[in-house]
Amino acid sequence: MPRHSPSLDRATQDRIAETALHLVDEGGPEALTFRALATRLEISLASLQRRCTDLAGLLDLCIDHLAARLPEIEPDTDWATATETRFTALYRLLAAHPGLLALRGTRPWLGPHLLARLVEPQLADSLAAGMTPEEAITAYRRMYLLTLGGAGFVDHRDPKSAQSATRTALAALDPEEFPALTGNLAAIVPAVTDHEVYYGALRQLIRAADPRATDPTAAATGSAGPDPRRES
Repeated sequence: MPRHSPSLDRATQDRIAETALHLVDEGGPEALTFRALATRLEISLASLQRRCTDLAGLLDLCIDHLAARLPEIEPDTDWATATETRFTALYRLLAAHPGLLALRGTRPWLGPHLLARLVEPQLADSLAAGMTPEEAITAYRRMYLLTLGGAGFVDHRDPKSAQSATRTALAALDPEEFPALTGNLAAIVPAVTDHEVYYGALRQLIRAADPRATDPTAAATGSAGPDPRRES
């Protein structure tokens, strides 16, 4: 009977992903190395490399581990509410792990959980709502790119530091050359870390794309249905 290795229990995909995310969250993107990860998992480097052959595979494992937390939407949910729920959930996950976004670079994320929880249902809902395939993928791409940019713009885990760095940089500018920036710090600095900037932009994209939007009052007030960010 083959001997059971305890390292196998410490190197499940979920444990590898969780531990890698902790390393990135604690020390930034540069902290994630195979040697550091193997040490934290208390396994050999060779054991880790048998499960993740390269950094690209490790990053795919991490993002798909997070994507498993994306909500599954009830089938009878209206398109606007379902769309806002999916993308705000993705935004919260990515904003909580800015180092992962920094490591992503230009790599596409095509893991099974991300495809099953976000891409496929969003496109299917859009087609069912009356969009053409071209309209559906265009709407998806706009919201996806907005979400990546909004989540990765600053480290939302430390808004005070982000605002302080912004204020310092803008205050050093020549007021005569940059009067709009230097003269409006009180409005600009808080907006850097204001989540409502993202949520408002997302709702605008949803209203613009919604093939069933017929209520001019909703369009005027910016409502896209119940706020999915509120915890039940």
